[in-house]
Amino acid sequence: MNSFVHKTLVVQLQAGDTDRFSVLAHLSYDAADPFAVTVVFSHDGRVLARWQLDREMLGEALRRPVGVGDVRMRPESRGMWQELRLEFLGDARADGGRHHAVVFAWAPGFAAFLRETYEVVRPGREEVHVDDFLAGVLAGG
Repeated sequence: MNSFVHKTLVVQLQAGDTDRFSVLAHLSYDAADPFAVTVVFSHDGRVLARWQLDREMLGEALRRPVGVGDVRMRPESRGMWQELRLEFLGDARADGGRHHAVVFAWAPGFAAFLRETYEVVRPGREEVHVDDFLAGVLAGG
């Protein structure tokens, strides 16, 4: 069985007070890091941002608001269109504020991606090899 899942979705990015514009969200899941989903946002071949999200939190966000701090997610409805709103807070700006971006994604696309990850590692069956992690940390230090 494949231990990787990849999917690319077209999403809408809204940065600051700008209108939404389309960017690509490259979603990836690797069973070697079973709790994380990596999302790389790109436009015209350039990487705009890379975030690692908690897989369980992402699944919960399809049903209810989740997150505090730098990442917040929640479902939104626009008529018959079901969206997942992902809000990201970045580094501090010179004026004391923080960079801020909101991504609106088609919720069924994210749900389909998560279902594929559940086929690789079922929720609740994630394993972390602490001994291997600690050996790597000690070897690097």
